[in-house]
Amino acid sequence: MQSVLTLIAPEAAPLSVHIVGEVRAALNTLGAETAQPVWLCDGIAADIAFEMIADDQAEAVARDVIADAPVDVIAQEAATRRKSLLLADMDSTIVTSETLDDLAAHVGIKDEIAAITARAMNGELDFKEALRERVGRLKGLSTGALADAYAEVELSPGAETLVRTMAKNGAHCVLVSGGFKYFTSRIGERCGFHEDLSNDFVIENGKLTGAVAEPILDKDVKLETLIKRTAEHGLSLAGTLSVGDGANDLPMLKAAGLGVAYRGKPSVRAEAPARLDHADLSGLLYAQGYRAEDLVRT
Repeated sequence: MQSVLTLIAPEAAPLSVHIVGEVRAALNTLGAETAQPVWLCDGIAADIAFEMIADDQAEAVARDVIADAPVDVIAQEAATRRKSLLLADMDSTIVTSETLDDLAAHVGIKDEIAAITARAMNGELDFKEALRERVGRLKGLSTGALADAYAEVELSPGAETLVRTMAKNGAHCVLVSGGFKYFTSRIGERCGFHEDLSNDFVIENGKLTGAVAEPILDKDVKLETLIKRTAEHGLSLAGTLSVGDGANDLPMLKAAGLGVAYRGKPSVRAEAPARLDHADLSGLLYAQGYRAEDLVRT
């Protein structure tokens, strides 16, 4: 079979055999030839291999069958589903929050900064200008607040499992963020990324000056990093996976072999090639054909 449709559910709402069977039947009705479903993890993820219809057709049919059930759907070419390069955004992707918003809480302006962040991540504001504006409002903040903010950061469920499983299987894993090095260096090490790329605060006398070191890492740099690392590792883009939630991630999501919006902002969900709206980040492993016993649990 040339393609595979993967159905992935969160642990809190297990995937039923009934839904899997209904999706397969709907594919057959559309004219697809399908194989028997293969369970990658009982109650969580199942593959349906198929051919004779396009991947986007299969995905549309599956979403129609699933309706409002909390099940994610990813259809792709079977031969290239296992990826050798991972590029991941950090804020609201690998970690649950926006670290700049968390930092703003230490000067009592989190809501103000978060409103700007939300608009920038939905593509309503220029990313660079929005970043400069937000950091400018943190002028004079002690660097001690960075440690306090980091202490509150939580990894998204499945984040470390995703990175460590892919790394164990030979993939090169890059954390690439429009956020800041203080956070990406620590999160990168915590999850097992091979490298982290991000921005830098300008700091003088132990305090933020309100400036961002230039050049700023933005959507263009994320895309350039994907292309550059793909070439450096002797891969084609088909062998790459990118994941993120904001407009700043869209170019790399669209260019990667599998580009996934994780809990994406509305504008990103509308344009991203694939979505993970319900399952945790380990769902990206099932999308690559890993089985439950292959996952590196932490």
